[in-house]
Amino acid sequence: MAIRKIVNYPAEILETKCQEVVKFDKKLAKMLDDMYDTMIEFDGVGLAAPQIGIDARVAIVDIDDESGTIEMINPRILETAGEQTGPEGCLSFPDLFGEVSRPNFVKIEALDRKGRKYVVEAEGFLARAIQHEIDHLDGILFTAKVLRYLEEDELKGVEAE
Repeated sequence: MAIRKIVNYPAEILETKCQEVVKFDKKLAKMLDDMYDTMIEFDGVGLAAPQIGIDARVAIVDIDDESGTIEMINPRILETAGEQTGPEGCLSFPDLFGEVSRPNFVKIEALDRKGRKYVVEAEGFLARAIQHEIDHLDGILFTAKVLRYLEEDELKGVEAE
């Protein structure tokens, strides 16, 4: 496993719609393992391939709850419902946080590291993290959705995604 370098804005790859993954091999498995180690090293709750400079529809989320680590390859949002507004940060925007409104519920379909299809439903913070990472794969940054930026004293307990 290796810690990868986080790509910071304004790198072009962060605003690029990523390529679908077609090969499910050891290289992909190593990338996923490296992404997990990198996310943990930088105290994130999610990481998308473009954030480590790779043009691939691959993202991971781990909000440190019973859902464990969710590896999403070629994810598609099937359904959303409700609304939540809360603070978000991003490892590609160090020390920048904003209030973002997103659906409170999301249902996605994705592939795992072996190419098997699965469906996951999430609510609340997990739904927020999943949507944030899928946005990365479409070249959409959280700054495009910020309702207002947050000051440092408003950030107690906010984690970067």
